[in-house]
Amino acid sequence: MEASTESSNMPEEVIVVEAGQKRKSISDSEDSEQKVVQDQEKSKEHKPKQPRQKRVKGRLENDFRDKNDISNAEYIVENVKPYFFEYRAYAKGRWMQRTLINVFTEEFQDRNEKYYRHAMETGLITVNGESTNPDHIVMNNDVLGHKIHRHEPVVTGKPIEIVHRSNDLIVINKPGGIPIHPAGRYRHNTVIHVLRKELNIDRLFRKLLICYINISDMYNSCKNFFSILAANRLDRPTSGLMLIGLNSEKARQLEAEMTGGFIQKEYVCRVVGEFPEEEIVCEEPLKTISYKLSLNYVHQDGKASRTVFKRLSYNGKTSVVWCRPKTGRTHQIRVHLRYLGYPIANDPIYGNGHPWSDLILKGQTLNDESAEKVVQKVMEVATFPEGMWEDTEDKNGVKEIKPRCDECGIILTPDPSPKELFIWLHAWKYAGKDWAYETALPEWAEESFSE
Repeated sequence: MEASTESSNMPEEVIVVEAGQKRKSISDSEDSEQKVVQDQEKSKEHKPKQPRQKRVKGRLENDFRDKNDISNAEYIVENVKPYFFEYRAYAKGRWMQRTLINVFTEEFQDRNEKYYRHAMETGLITVNGESTNPDHIVMNNDVLGHKIHRHEPVVTGKPIEIVHRSNDLIVINKPGGIPIHPAGRYRHNTVIHVLRKELNIDRLFRKLLICYINISDMYNSCKNFFSILAANRLDRPTSGLMLIGLNSEKARQLEAEMTGGFIQKEYVCRVVGEFPEEEIVCEEPLKTISYKLSLNYVHQDGKASRTVFKRLSYNGKTSVVWCRPKTGRTHQIRVHLRYLGYPIANDPIYGNGHPWSDLILKGQTLNDESAEKVVQKVMEVATFPEGMWEDTEDKNGVKEIKPRCDECGIILTPDPSPKELFIWLHAWKYAGKDWAYETALPEWAEESFSE
């Protein structure tokens, strides 16, 4: 994020942020600051202590989170066209008593401070449906809104295969390269929304039974309102079986089987090098070392984890490996393979050849200090989507001219290639007490496959 370089204790100049619009000049002299502090202290002496506000529970009539606009989604080869949208969410606990500008610049770093100030001054960012200023103090039960022209990231154009369908269950073969639930920048370009659109399934009930952690909560306020509930979760680049309950009873049944360890899961993957022929069991503890980056690794303070591996084939360069996770930690298979020294060959996070790869070596267990080094290195090279205020310059200081959206002016980023959307990890077989499902093996898992 391009942070503002203005000093907070220096007088601000009038800055033209867009033709015909200016930011007001503000005097920040020491005398005026001291007077404000004194006035605030006097005010506190005379005001009785206010009882702590409680968050409104339950749903109000016409709650903004009940909005259903799935019928408006227009897909082009499984990718939704850009559309106007307002993000809205109740203030989280950690946002309260912070200024509005601080919340946006610290919590949502895909755009810079200059943009957020402009959005607040022009009414694109609101509090409780009203325009406000950047210094507004966020309070309990405030509803924060942000109107944008939404460009969702590209996802795979491969179809979602229906493996089985009954009155209360859909089993699908999810292609790699599409997320399951709305989260972050993804909303309509998700398995849940695509299926609701294709199968004409409306919202039936509200409670999501599987925990889905994502720090972009404001941009994820509608995630609990799906009519179809995924009983297992696959990462966006991972392909394979997904069990989706069509009513709350079936979803609870699947959840109970999953959490109780009654569902046997089998995966296949293609890893770097010649994996050992004998069965390998990895029981290294795993910890999320960055929720922001969804980055996990073997850590001395991690949670107990167990994965069984066995080689299926080797083509002289890479191996196809059968995997059976006994626990369900995030990125468990991918991290355990990295720890063993055989990362998934095309893994963009835990694979080889990345700037942080030498910080997570074979057999290495992280502590807080070494984990922080990994996170910092990933952050250094991570790229947030460019916004309308984030023009880049070349080595000579000349601004690069890039294509922009005619509707909102945001810089249009190149689409990733199909090969960049997925990894060689596939949920192959799932079996419960009295049922079993499986898919055909992906092309890359065939013994004759060549990179």
